[in-house]
Amino acid sequence: MLRSSQPLTGPNRKRCREDEMLLGTVLDEGERGFIIDTRSAQAAKQARMTGGGTEPKSSYPRWRRLHRPLERGRPLQESFIKLVEACNDTSINMDRWLSRLESCRWLSHVKAALSTACLAAQCMDREEASVLVHGAEGTDTTLLVTALAQVILDPFCRTLVGFQGLLEREWIEAGHPFHLRCARSAYSHARLKQEAPLFLLFLDCVWQLSRQFPFSLEFGEHLLLTLFDNAYASDYGTFLCNNEKERCLCKVKESTHSLWAWLNQPGEKKKYLNPLYSHNALVIWPSVEPQSIQLWQGLFFRWIRSSQYLDEAWAEIERLVEGN
Repeated sequence: MLRSSQPLTGPNRKRCREDEMLLGTVLDEGERGFIIDTRSAQAAKQARMTGGGTEPKSSYPRWRRLHRPLERGRPLQESFIKLVEACNDTSINMDRWLSRLESCRWLSHVKAALSTACLAAQCMDREEASVLVHGAEGTDTTLLVTALAQVILDPFCRTLVGFQGLLEREWIEAGHPFHLRCARSAYSHARLKQEAPLFLLFLDCVWQLSRQFPFSLEFGEHLLLTLFDNAYASDYGTFLCNNEKERCLCKVKESTHSLWAWLNQPGEKKKYLNPLYSHNALVIWPSVEPQSIQLWQGLFFRWIRSSQYLDEAWAEIERLVEGN
């Protein structure tokens, strides 16, 4: 699996021989690959007017392009804000709640992200084909798809250490602009143009996987909630800045502590482990049927509903597992 930004074909349909040669060398003789573009065909076509575009079939004859549009900007942020507002409104009746939940479209974004990740995983696992994933810049929906596909395919990425490595590789080092995307929370009155909860959407999708496969992920919901908190406000430097260049200029590693070092302390690590975990070497294929996608109550209801009983239940499960 490869990832990239969009090719810069522009309105004059420029070619890049080096790109064509690079993708050509990925495929063995007789093999075909898939390009998954996380923009609509129309959006990719419009991007040519500003210098971008997508791979022309004539220049990449052994690659099949598939468009799977995923929201990444203002619509996704507005969806997040509307969901939080609906979750915090305890005065509405059932019909009104269901209507607002549907209108915010957050669960539709979760379904779309999981569906696209499953497509990438199926191309690799069942077709045994190479896959290139990209959107516009390759730092938003591209990372969402490649990271989720690896959780689905690779059992190591479902371990605590492997998942941390995945986040470091696919989100931090790959240049997801955390400073811009997580500048404000859903409670902010500001509407910054660059805001978008892509990383939260990824965490929500991983939570859906953990709910559908409760024994297959070594970490639990508490880790996902901690990652969400630290992406928006943190005592650590792991999610600071927008890319590696900025982190080097700001000397983040020299002047801050790592979130991973804190999480991996023996006393802390235990809090994030799933007591029901059992190594599963198989690919985990999630259901993306509407009935299977659920609202992440542990996150979206955390400020209005106590988690006391759930915490007590997990403590009892841990006690029983340790007793055996």
